[in-house]
Amino acid sequence: MAPLKLKVLEVLIFKLPFSAKHCIFYVMKDSYFRDIKRFVLVLMGGLLLAVNISTFVHSANLFPGGFAGVALLLQEVFATYLHVHVPYSVLVYAFNLVPVIIGFRCIGHKFTVFSVVMIVVSGFMTDLLPDYNLTDDMLLCSVFGGILNALAVTLCLLADSSSGGTDFIAIFVSERTGKSAWNAIFLFNCIVLLVAGILFGWDKALYSIIFQFTSTQAINFCYKKYAKTTLLIITDNAEAIYEVIKRITNHTATVFEGRGEYSGKIHEMLYTVVSSSESGKLEKEIRSVDPNAFINVLQSKEIIGRFFRRAND
Repeated sequence: MAPLKLKVLEVLIFKLPFSAKHCIFYVMKDSYFRDIKRFVLVLMGGLLLAVNISTFVHSANLFPGGFAGVALLLQEVFATYLHVHVPYSVLVYAFNLVPVIIGFRCIGHKFTVFSVVMIVVSGFMTDLLPDYNLTDDMLLCSVFGGILNALAVTLCLLADSSSGGTDFIAIFVSERTGKSAWNAIFLFNCIVLLVAGILFGWDKALYSIIFQFTSTQAINFCYKKYAKTTLLIITDNAEAIYEVIKRITNHTATVFEGRGEYSGKIHEMLYTVVSSSESGKLEKEIRSVDPNAFINVLQSKEIIGRFFRRAND
């Protein structure tokens, strides 16, 4: 049945006019190279995560957030109390099994596949790489380990994927209910650190908080997709600028009329909210359309109401 469907697709494509065929092949080629880029990014992210665990995390016996932290905690419990070495990959793969199924069914197929690549690579390489003690200073391990962890996660986010585990759950809950699940994830991480503190000492749990805080702040600094920016644009060419906003961001805008008190002329002001990752490119395009446009850029703390979000593939 599959070869028949492929044959029908080929006939339909090759009977199209040349320009239409050219567009289709261009899109297919662009998608192919984009997937290669995403694959390379998640490979790099998985390797960085494994290097981080084998160096900074193991050196200070830290417990990162999410299922990685639970896997490391259980690994330490088995080694300390039962004298049994359980591979990190076995634990982290087991914990991610249900979230992966949720992601594949409810979030996006490619998104989940690339996330699985990240999980598999990071788990396998963590067991493969030998531990290397760069420093015995727990504070340095917490800070630089958090930064390296953030770089690994950011690479996955840039590939439109995730590092797995609780990320799947948080995205699923947010898309289904419209409410943030990060407070629940934070509570889950607190419980993990509480157990770690009771079993292995509060210094490791407290330094793990520094690790997680550093990682979170670094991710917020490096990755702006989920941050929102409000643009107030005063112009005499509102229609052209609106087309730019719609083309680049797929968002709309609200237009107001007002009088400039200095010039006494009537101007138009466009009000729009876009993703912060799109803001820089949008501002350049607006300036190219209207070099005299006055643009006020504001960081939006919270958006209530309908806001376009690109679906995960």
